[in-house]
Amino acid sequence: MAGCEAAYYIANQGIDVKLWEMRPIKNTPVHRTPYLAELVCSNSLKSDQKDTAQGLLKREMRILGSLLLQCAEETRVPAGSALAVDRDLFAQKVTSVIEGHQRIEIIRREADSIPEDQLVVIATGPLTSGKLWQCLQSITGEENLYFYDAVAPSVTAESLDMTKVFRASRYGKGGDDYLNCPLTKEEYEKFYHALVEADVAEGHSVDQGLFFSGCMPVEVMARRGIDTLRYGPMRPVGLKNPHDNSRPYAVVQLRQEDREGRIYGLVGFQTRLKWGEQDRIFRMIPGLEKAEFVRYGVMHRNTYINSPELLHPTLQLRSNPCILFAGQITGVEGYMESAATGIIAGVNASRLFKGQEPIIPGEYTMIGSLLRFIATANRTNFQPINASFGLLPELVPGVKDRKMRYQLYVERALQQAREFSELLLV
Repeated sequence: MAGCEAAYYIANQGIDVKLWEMRPIKNTPVHRTPYLAELVCSNSLKSDQKDTAQGLLKREMRILGSLLLQCAEETRVPAGSALAVDRDLFAQKVTSVIEGHQRIEIIRREADSIPEDQLVVIATGPLTSGKLWQCLQSITGEENLYFYDAVAPSVTAESLDMTKVFRASRYGKGGDDYLNCPLTKEEYEKFYHALVEADVAEGHSVDQGLFFSGCMPVEVMARRGIDTLRYGPMRPVGLKNPHDNSRPYAVVQLRQEDREGRIYGLVGFQTRLKWGEQDRIFRMIPGLEKAEFVRYGVMHRNTYINSPELLHPTLQLRSNPCILFAGQITGVEGYMESAATGIIAGVNASRLFKGQEPIIPGEYTMIGSLLRFIATANRTNFQPINASFGLLPELVPGVKDRKMRYQLYVERALQQAREFSELLLV
């Protein structure tokens, strides 16, 4: 994600780029195609609403000419207020644009060294190969930092029992884009007990501290208490079952993953359960009794560097400003957060190539606040971060009304984002 954004921006500045990609020569535990920008977790790029932190991030990226958002719009699938894509079409589109750019040469080979006397953007994502991670250790002098991430399973639409499933979005936001599997109290409690008692995949620690909260495996989340899921991914609020006009005790939501609506993912059900256990337990969910799984949940290790120790806010390595980092390896969490850092890495690599000073967006922007956070956070307990209004400087004077406060955050940020984009034209 970040590497594609960086390469695209640099190439559009008239600079030749060599883009290294080891797949399909060497694969990762979770990728399954040779395409660039393959989405391996959810197919959702999160909210596109104007008054949300995620929506603001996307608007800033559009101002900066994001390649991935252009491709996302062309491969969009229904997902209420969220921006979701057909994951295969999206990756194919991004790959086509990158392969067709006359300034970009794609090298399909594993990178096993890092040139320290050239401009380099390292955007290897959360699944950096072993050889390259050893190289990173040698140039950063840091031990690995890591957390575990989990992928949710997906099922075919035709295998669902639509006499039990109903279409709706919580509180009617986005119409009827989601499929909902309602559970009674008895059904929920049986499901809950089966989940927490299930075997977990071999080779993974059960230490909850290893998981980033935004990607907590559903079985680990469930162990926090019997009602945790009902206040999390299975919350029933804002939904009514039209089959009997009842309020469900709990709900599992399914989100469309392809343009044709043939595949749906279980929202918030990232898991490390053994595949046999997934078959058994998830089919306890009403409507999924005969579900056909096209993708089982899997667990994989995400790696990232100690950015507050190693990086400037410009994404340059403190010990070697010719090396820049971008994407999830920097400690941002999320597709769009990763892509946004790729744009900025591309901006600054281009400026360094031209002999110009590197720059970043102002502190009022979501992108600027993310960059400042990863470069200035607590070095001894650095954890991945999503876009959030909590990262932005407070309004002066303060505004108590949350809706108005968020609106003012957005207006202030977009003004700074436009001012930053104008600097890039000079």
